[in-house]
Amino acid sequence: MTRRFITALALGLATLSLAAFAQAPLPVVDAEVRKIDTEQQKITLRHGEIANLDMPPMTMVFRVQEPALLQKVKPGDKVRFTADKLGGTLTVLSLEPAN
Repeated sequence: MTRRFITALALGLATLSLAAFAQAPLPVVDAEVRKIDTEQQKITLRHGEIANLDMPPMTMVFRVQEPALLQKVKPGDKVRFTADKLGGTLTVLSLEPAN
């Protein structure tokens, strides 16, 4: 094999690896709703570790991607959610009551 071919092959494999990593499902995190601010489209959650954000358990405020998510829960509810950093803002992407 030529050096050019090996370099092209390595770059192709690296690109595929990054694409697969980028499409990995977000971890579902257990939390408790502490506060809801429908006007600002924010929710305060006391949550467990969020591995994809390298965040330890804590209580913090998140934006919600879809305001309708806030209608499903109330303060004190146990929930499961996914979150990611969108446009530099920590954002809840999915939110459902825990069973």
